[in-house]
Amino acid sequence: MKRKALFIINPISGGKKKDGVPQLIGKYLDVEATIVFTHGVSHASEVAASAINNYDLIVAVGGDGTVNEVASALVGSNAVLGIIPCGSGNGLARFLGISMDMQQAIKHLNTGRIATIDSAQANGKPFFNMAGMGFDAHISEVFAHGKKRGFITYIKSSLQEILKYRPQTYHLEIDGIKHSYKAFMLSFANSSQYGNNAHISPQASVQDGLIDVCIIKPFPLYRFPELGIRMFTKTTSGSKFVEIIKGRHIIIKRDTPGPMHLDGEPEITGNEVEINVLPGSLKVIVGNSFK
Repeated sequence: MKRKALFIINPISGGKKKDGVPQLIGKYLDVEATIVFTHGVSHASEVAASAINNYDLIVAVGGDGTVNEVASALVGSNAVLGIIPCGSGNGLARFLGISMDMQQAIKHLNTGRIATIDSAQANGKPFFNMAGMGFDAHISEVFAHGKKRGFITYIKSSLQEILKYRPQTYHLEIDGIKHSYKAFMLSFANSSQYGNNAHISPQASVQDGLIDVCIIKPFPLYRFPELGIRMFTKTTSGSKFVEIIKGRHIIIKRDTPGPMHLDGEPEITGNEVEINVLPGSLKVIVGNSFK
């Protein structure tokens, strides 16, 4: 029997039109395909959850937020996730070696190998690439309420907000060991990068059963470009403003509730957040360069 694939397409991710995607799927995919366009928050998860037993492959067409919705429904199942990256950053897809060229990414679904990777949960809600508190969570919230999407819009928002943002104090417990930091932001990295090849934790692995807790300490604003350069050259661990601690079970306490992002999608969380790793919980088609 011919294999069956379900494509779940977010029509607004990355500010890019997806009208031509079905034609490309029909042209380059060797399996029987069903295509669904999402029409709101959580729709992708609902569609994926109802499809687990009926398809060999369930493909998220969108950015990290779309991947999060689809993958959340597949965790712990035998269903295989495919990714066609069409978002602003595409952090998980880039880390997994998936082509940013849509035609190539679709073709690769025909022959790509399957890897089993970790996922994580923050207060029970899944993330697969990156979660964060502090400045990047604040920017995710600002970005989510903006009218325009895309990488340039994200950079503009960051430059506007950094002038008025103030670091916060966080109390961390990582595998039972307590730490306290005043931090510009905290990133909880399953993969190494936010997206667009900006690597906050170059040694992170989606297969080690660990989350890299990246503490970005307060820094003079004139050093901001240096931190950016370090991310794009995979040298953040060499900065005195960055500390990285690996852990399986992380508890974060802060003075007040505030924003947190899960794979770039913001939400308001309370004073305490608990993060756990679910090792080997998701099957996904990866690129040839993924090791």
